[in-house]
Amino acid sequence: MDTIELQNEIERLKKSLNVTIVAHFYQKDEVFNVADFSGDSLQLAQVASKDKNPYLIFCGVAFMGESVKVLDPKKRVFMPKVACCSMAEMIDIDFFNKNVKILEDNGITKSDFIPITYINSSAAVKAAVGELGGYVCTSSNAKKIIQKALSKDKKIFFVPDKCLGQNVARDMSLKSAIIGEDSNEDIREAKIICYNGFCSVHQLFSVEDIEFYRKKYPGILVATHPECKPEVCEMSDFVGSTSQLIKYISELPIEQKVVVGTEFNMVNRLREKNTYILSSTKPECPTMNETTLEDLYETLKSIENKSFKNEIIVDKNVIKWAKVALDRMMEIS
Repeated sequence: MDTIELQNEIERLKKSLNVTIVAHFYQKDEVFNVADFSGDSLQLAQVASKDKNPYLIFCGVAFMGESVKVLDPKKRVFMPKVACCSMAEMIDIDFFNKNVKILEDNGITKSDFIPITYINSSAAVKAAVGELGGYVCTSSNAKKIIQKALSKDKKIFFVPDKCLGQNVARDMSLKSAIIGEDSNEDIREAKIICYNGFCSVHQLFSVEDIEFYRKKYPGILVATHPECKPEVCEMSDFVGSTSQLIKYISELPIEQKVVVGTEFNMVNRLREKNTYILSSTKPECPTMNETTLEDLYETLKSIENKSFKNEIIVDKNVIKWAKVALDRMMEIS
């Protein structure tokens, strides 16, 4: 089938089967354009968990589908591709526990810190954080969640994104340290202790890229995501989450040039004029772009013939504690 035929079949099948399709902002256009809802990971998890249809197809990466299942365990959730997120893959339960042991070896006991996990993590990691009294956060509410946790007069163990942790610490004028990079003394003195993980796409943006655009287009604004390196965010005119970047750029006068440091597909859809991508190479998330129209069609056909391809299943105990961590975030946000 060609693209038009696939799109028509997808529309027919999702209506006849009572299926809702959601797509993350980073999905390629062909998939993004057939979705019923689009958004960032938390927006989609919230929308999807409240959707009344019995079946949901999530076009994104694995932790996103898991988040929907955690928030609504009764919903049947499917993914055309159970693609990984490079950042989420950098931490699992073993690595989480090994890092907790490093903290304990430095005299920082479990009663001395509160763990916070970025939403870009598996349900199992969210559950481990929940059991230790911690929270989930997003890039838009990380500062608010950290402020709440700090009010308990404890240190923060922030996983898995060191850049987001460092950027929030800098914004709050707090000392941060990274396990595996900084000294034991730095770790003991830090208020926010970061796991050594990162987003491979947002690591592409550099100070040199900012200098290039500012020299080429005097007066250009620089807008970046807080998953970028701290030195990049420090030089930016605006730093914000996916939804915050969209709002900020949509409110700029069309004649105002802006260069954006985040994933290619999202930037490409922002606006037609005076918008540039802060990289000499294409910052396209490879795993977000694994999903195709053919994959989406095959997933719908599997629901139709009851073979149920790529259904997301999460252990009940993991759901219990991951939901605790997510609910703590929701209460604050």
